[in-house]
Amino acid sequence: MAVPPGPAPAAEAPPPQPEAHTVEPSSVSAKRGREDSRADRLSFCTKLCYGIGGVPNQVASSATAFYLQLFLLDVAQIPAAQVSLVLVGGKVSGAAADPVAGFFINRSRRTGSGRLMPWVLGCMPFIALAYFFLWFLPPFSSLRGLWYTAFYCLFQALATFLQVPYTALTMLLTPSARERDSATAYRMTMEMVGTLMGATVHGLIVSGTHRPHRCEEAALPRLEAVSPDVIRLYSIAAAVVAVTYPVCSTLLCLGVKERPDPSDPDSGQGLSFLAGLGLTARHPPYLKLVVSFLFISAAVQVKQSYLVLFCTHASRLHDHVQGLVLTILVSAVLSTPLWECILQRFGKRTSAFGICVMVPFAILLAAVPTAPVAYVVAFVSGVSTAVSLLLPWSMLPDLVDDFQRQHQLGPGLETIFYSSYVFFTKLAGAGALGISTLSLEFAGYKAGACQQVEEVVVTLKVLIGAVPTCMILTGLCILMVGPKVPSQDTSCQLSLRRRTSYSLA
Repeated sequence: MAVPPGPAPAAEAPPPQPEAHTVEPSSVSAKRGREDSRADRLSFCTKLCYGIGGVPNQVASSATAFYLQLFLLDVAQIPAAQVSLVLVGGKVSGAAADPVAGFFINRSRRTGSGRLMPWVLGCMPFIALAYFFLWFLPPFSSLRGLWYTAFYCLFQALATFLQVPYTALTMLLTPSARERDSATAYRMTMEMVGTLMGATVHGLIVSGTHRPHRCEEAALPRLEAVSPDVIRLYSIAAAVVAVTYPVCSTLLCLGVKERPDPSDPDSGQGLSFLAGLGLTARHPPYLKLVVSFLFISAAVQVKQSYLVLFCTHASRLHDHVQGLVLTILVSAVLSTPLWECILQRFGKRTSAFGICVMVPFAILLAAVPTAPVAYVVAFVSGVSTAVSLLLPWSMLPDLVDDFQRQHQLGPGLETIFYSSYVFFTKLAGAGALGISTLSLEFAGYKAGACQQVEEVVVTLKVLIGAVPTCMILTGLCILMVGPKVPSQDTSCQLSLRRRTSYSLA
């Protein structure tokens, strides 16, 4: 009885049969590759909902960029030195919140809705309230500077805790580089639409509150009281903008799903945030990108912040403020898809030259502040602003892939890269806005005055022309000189994606 079983295992033992089968699956693997690439594609609805998620922060940022400084100086009637502290404090608060947000998000656990989405939904109600009270005029006057500093710092910090997980979500939508670039283009287009909405809605609601004829009728060089209608209009504008947070965050949650971590969840925590921050700070392509766009983004912020003040106090363009702001934003929105095509066809490094187009026109506006010139300058500035905003966010995913390919580290890199980039750009914006606002104080700016002295007019012309020009040229020189910022092809990134995970452990 023991003999028959013996030959059976011997006959079945030869294992070359599975090896013969390993040659066959070439067609099967090709089919799987096509299925995987099909699965990596993002639907139009997903891209659209992802783009809508970035709208609220841009609506609020647009309103604050164009109108907050004017509100603090002429409605809240805070001295320029205190306004400088408000702006610097808020920007520094937002910058400091970036690494903090990255640290906590990096250590958060996955929930049913993912790792990033709970942060977006959790920040939403608080940031809406902080934004509303930022435009509220308190009944006391002695501590208004402290009031606006507190709420601007809170708003900037909460906006950071929403923006960091939202932008890092790009890496978790799909492993396809082309699809990620496409999703980034949708995001940038919708954010441009949000920027347009913010400036338009806020500007239309509060239009008429800063008319020059009020100064002509005033007997005093300083307005003693603010009309209740002005306070009411600013509160309505703040409420309208605040409502966009719950609406757009809900659409983002419903239309976008995070990809689950393809690696084993028990495989480890990956790289710690502080250790990863130290490594990214020593990555030359990343440093080059950060330093170059540190100057460029600061230039864009300065130009936006002082456009309305320039039109109100340094030129005869008071009646064209709303039209100029809309021209800038409409041209930026319309040119974003065009810049995306240029990025795909000619490369990201070549497209960076589109930023310098605004340089001669910025100087022209300061020298010849007439309405026809102003509208031409506004259109060109919008086109250049679009590429200056689109370019760094298209380069960051390539940098993350390049860094991961070189170091082969664990998950969690996208939060480190994105949060540290926003940290440095916000810090640069804080310094630029703080110093420029202090220059108005030194020039003799009087809050609520009917007419500013000549020194203030000259200072505003320098801030709208020479300062952005120098910053943009410096940033472009840094970006163009030295080694290229890496740009990987899709196949390289797909093979990389098979070896590593882009999750936030």
